[in-house]
Amino acid sequence: MPTLSGLRLALALCLITTAVNLQAPYYDALAAHDGLGVTATSIAFACYVLGILPVLILGSGLPDRYGRRAMIATALGLCLVATLLTWLAPGVVTLGIARFLMGIAAALTSATAPAYMLALFDGRDTRGPTAWVTASTSLGFGLGAALTSLCLVHEPSLAPPSLWWYLCAASLALLGLWRLEDATSSPPAPMRLRMPTYPVGGVAFGVAILLAWATVGLVIAILPGVLARHGLSAWSGFATLGICSGGVLFQPLARRLDPTISVRLGLLILPLAYALIAWGALDGRLSAVLLGAVGASSACYGFIYLGGLSGVLEAAGDQAARASAGFFLMAYLGFSVPVVVTGALMERISQHHALIAFGLALFTASLAVGGWLWQQDRRPERLA
Repeated sequence: MPTLSGLRLALALCLITTAVNLQAPYYDALAAHDGLGVTATSIAFACYVLGILPVLILGSGLPDRYGRRAMIATALGLCLVATLLTWLAPGVVTLGIARFLMGIAAALTSATAPAYMLALFDGRDTRGPTAWVTASTSLGFGLGAALTSLCLVHEPSLAPPSLWWYLCAASLALLGLWRLEDATSSPPAPMRLRMPTYPVGGVAFGVAILLAWATVGLVIAILPGVLARHGLSAWSGFATLGICSGGVLFQPLARRLDPTISVRLGLLILPLAYALIAWGALDGRLSAVLLGAVGASSACYGFIYLGGLSGVLEAAGDQAARASAGFFLMAYLGFSVPVVVTGALMERISQHHALIAFGLALFTASLAVGGWLWQQDRRPERLA
């Protein structure tokens, strides 16, 4: 039954992404414990992408060789190891190692999950399976940070109970993958180098998700330090929940829209929501931060994520795995590089000016990509 199999896969995807932001609310505390600054935690945060890039660029053929279920199980196992490390030896260096392992897990998931879910739904309309993938992963990205924030509000710690809660839940999800259907060819296909690809119009969708996840990465990695000036860093996990998981509420609407229209709507919302987040963080207004986070999430994980991934898969034909790898490659570049640059700017100039600079760049790029998508609707061009 596709629904039951889809639920089991969705639970595993949710717990893989839950691991990614479990430590986010106490990045600032880890830096202070090690006598380091925001640049150090930004680099540790970006180690995530060091694990992602090689797998997304070179490993698109892994699911065909070893099976999709094995890739998801491996990803979940890596998240368990990474979380265990941060629980046993909290510190910025350990965080960087854990982020690297989680990056490998995220890349395996990104290259496998969309095509796997599509197969479990017997290849029907792509938007249904895509919605399962985007909803489960979006919920997970925010859930881990929120659970940790709840623990930190109760009692500050560098090894909060949310970590061992996660270890228990992820172990159960790993058992749930046992005997999950896997239609990967048998005997295994020979291992081939398969680079990410972009079908017609795919690059524009990729740049859109790059901008969206750059905003998400900034809120996760840098916002706790900004809020710390107002004694609000323990609440940053709820901002992460808002910006990652709030978009689930908007995915039913995004699913009814044409992918290009959905992405353009998200690009319209994104700079406005970011402006509210930045103003609230700099002025110590938690309600503005949370409201802006939900608004940004409607763009990042609602209209742009679902619309962009649906558009890429619709255009990909039998290259779904390579096309989704290309889409997520752009997403994770956005999730890291702008965060490191903005973190460095904060130490060189100021939090205020760095956040304004990011906002101006985001507004300009969103306007340009929105125009690009509008032109593609009128005059499609083939992209490599």
